Amino acid sequence: MRTDDTKLHAYLDGELDAAASLEFEAQMAANPVLRAACERQRELSAAMREKADYYKAPARFYGKRQPARGTYALAASFALVAIIAFTLGTQVRFPAGSDALADEVVTAHVRATLGGRLFDVASSDQHTVKPWLSARLPYSPPVADLSGEGFELAGARLDYLAGKPVAALVYKRRQHVVDVFVRPESAEAGRASARRDGFNVESFAREGMRYWLVSDLNRNEMDDLARLLAARR
Repeated sequence: MRTDDTKLHAYLDGELDAAASLEFEAQMAANPVLRAACERQRELSAAMREKADYYKAPARFYGKRQPARGTYALAASFALVAIIAFTLGTQVRFPAGSDALADEVVTAHVRATLGGRLFDVASSDQHTVKPWLSARLPYSPPVADLSGEGFELAGARLDYLAGKPVAALVYKRRQHVVDVFVRPESAEAGRASARRDGFNVESFAREGMRYWLVSDLNRNEMDDLARLLAARR
């Protein structure tokens, strides 16, 4: 096994100390192949935890001879294939009409990151960020304080999607930056996800607002953030 593979599994299993974890995350940030491998391992692990069924064996089987090790391996292989097939088959994608907008979201995120303009207003206080945005937009975007759940509000900026101004909330998760674009939309929509140029993108609509999330943060944590935002009233 290569050194990167060994570190990857140790990182995912929580076996690295804080310094080693930060060092490995820096390596992933600079290495798209390593970052993609980490993402695949997380998604597979999550699928196994979520989709696998567990049953207690009937009493008549207790005390009987254990099957050969090869039988267990074969059964595990079939189960793994079934889980992967189920996961790929049920992954929710953006509607065709939203693909171009998803690309715009990624472009806006990269532009702000590389241009050093993540914030127009830098603050972790939602009561500072929300009024600032409301005074500059024809709508008042919801601004959630999620620091207690591990997603720190770092500020916001004005950006543009489809040629219209939009609120861009900026959250931080460890060394990762997540842009959350919010704009009015009347239709409700469930969560959808996609991957664009190494970035994870999530979108949903609720209570008159459409949310677009984009980051190089892993899929599981992006799902967590989308779920937290969708649950806010």
